[in-house]
Amino acid sequence: MARAHLLVVDDEPSILTTLQKALTLEGYAVDVAGGVKVAEDKLKKRSYDLCLFDVSLPDGDGLQLLRGLRAAKVDTPVLMMSGHGTIDTAVQATRLGALNFLEKPLNTDALLINVETALRLDRAEAEAKALRAQTGGSELIGESVAIKKLLKQIGRAAKSAASVLVTGERGTGKELVARAIHQLSPRAKGPLEKLNCAALPSELIESELFGHEAGAFTGATKQRRGKFERASGGTLFLDEVGDMPLAAQAKLLRVLQEREIERVGGSETFKVDARVVAATNKDLPAACQKGEFRDDLYDRLNVVPLHIPPLRARREDIPMLTAHFLELAGMANDRRGLRIDPGAVQVLANYSFPGNVRELRNLIERLVILTPDEVISAEDVRTCLPGGAAPRAAGLFRPGVPFRVLVDEAERTILQEAIAHHGGQMAATARALDLERSHLYKKARNLGLRGDKADDDEG
Repeated sequence: MARAHLLVVDDEPSILTTLQKALTLEGYAVDVAGGVKVAEDKLKKRSYDLCLFDVSLPDGDGLQLLRGLRAAKVDTPVLMMSGHGTIDTAVQATRLGALNFLEKPLNTDALLINVETALRLDRAEAEAKALRAQTGGSELIGESVAIKKLLKQIGRAAKSAASVLVTGERGTGKELVARAIHQLSPRAKGPLEKLNCAALPSELIESELFGHEAGAFTGATKQRRGKFERASGGTLFLDEVGDMPLAAQAKLLRVLQEREIERVGGSETFKVDARVVAATNKDLPAACQKGEFRDDLYDRLNVVPLHIPPLRARREDIPMLTAHFLELAGMANDRRGLRIDPGAVQVLANYSFPGNVRELRNLIERLVILTPDEVISAEDVRTCLPGGAAPRAAGLFRPGVPFRVLVDEAERTILQEAIAHHGGQMAATARALDLERSHLYKKARNLGLRGDKADDDEG
């Protein structure tokens, strides 16, 4: 990965030298400027991955630079610095889009964590947009091993015409997988028809699937094409297929075998060409053993099995999903400038999300609507969570995941929970864990974590 290029603007040469040295040692490429004019010239010549602006400058102020970036529609992440900042100045900076407001004298470790976190969130937003483009704009986004594996499987499955069975808990995004398969397939220009098998009474599901002739039953006043006919040339998504009545299962099996349907109340058969993607949150093999689901239908549907992991098994995707949902909810509720504090994202990552991605999306929309300030804080998140952040579920081992990755995930979870427990105070967290504070900062930085408070007045 290319080195991140930073611009640091401050009127004190000693601070510029110190910051440039510290950031360069961390592997960043660093440009410096002592005033507004020099900084503006540099910003015209190249783009930066992150900017650090001092508020007070000899020929203006850092807020002027920040306004210029936003007026030019440049969304480079910005951190503001000040030796004599006021609440009003901090509020102005936040409203203009600054990610954080750091008070001098700067704590180098805290600054480095702020820089890494800002870059990480910016990368997450960029990767979310790229992945949305790859998956037809869906919300199947993330940087975890599990989601990347699923995306590759979707790409391979989309190229075939075989039936796909998508499994996963409620709220994991099974319909999104079906939509992505359709949009990435040769059938993308054809229709995508959807049927929730649990939402219809048994006497109507056959009519919905296969259509009916006029007079086939009470209320059937005219002929109606079913989902299979309407999906010809495209894809038919059967959601909650595990709830389909046994009688309808037998007829569905025949359609999958013969590729032809007969409308309810009719005798004529029609060829259909619909690719079937089915989804369920039930254990279908267990249902087959109980006689609740046909073995032969399960085999027909399960040609290409895809499983969506629960959100608690891919917590590293929460920052990227949060950024995506915040963007969507901000546009929908006319709050495009609203941002979320990294500490608030840590609180989200500690929660178990029994409702999975759907619950996260609803929670972010609730926060967008209810948060009065320009930044969603960790306390805002805690207030909206049902009963506070739940502990991580037991069972860290996952087949196929390297030991080092599992260890990093465990350490990240422990540090996230400890930092959140101590209100973001890194010094207090270090004492509680019996760690040197410098070691905690280094470990947190390596794992992409930070505290809410810089602890500049401690130690």
